[in-house]
Amino acid sequence: MIRMSKLADYAFILLTQMLSDPQKAWAAGDLAEKTTLPAPTVAKLMKMLAKGGVVVAQRGAGGGYRLARGADSINLADIIESVDGPIALTDCADVEKTTKKCAVRVFCPMCNGWDIVNKNVRAALSDVSLAVFVSGAFTTFPEKAAN
Repeated sequence: MIRMSKLADYAFILLTQMLSDPQKAWAAGDLAEKTTLPAPTVAKLMKMLAKGGVVVAQRGAGGGYRLARGADSINLADIIESVDGPIALTDCADVEKTTKKCAVRVFCPMCNGWDIVNKNVRAALSDVSLAVFVSGAFTTFPEKAAN
């Protein structure tokens, strides 16, 4: 089974809460209270999302976290990769971006196939913005809708 982490799922909950008042600078504590997620988990996720460029952090009085750009410009791949790392179905598939080295990559007949699958999975996730995802306004992925 292919599954994103629970932390990535929590990131969507936090971002959805932030969309309820997109102009507000959200403190991690406020997000924890509103979503009922544990405060340490929220703090960890907000740092990951900031590092991934999904949110921006502002220190000081009136500080907090804001979306780095509009919800229509943040896609599902951005969010998942900020939390879980590169989108790949197998550990070996994205060996250039990870510290793991596959001992059989040079002669593995599956390597190119998984690369193609991973690129298509990432492309499908990139085609759905946070705004569309939250609204539920799609019934199929955009590139399939025209067919």
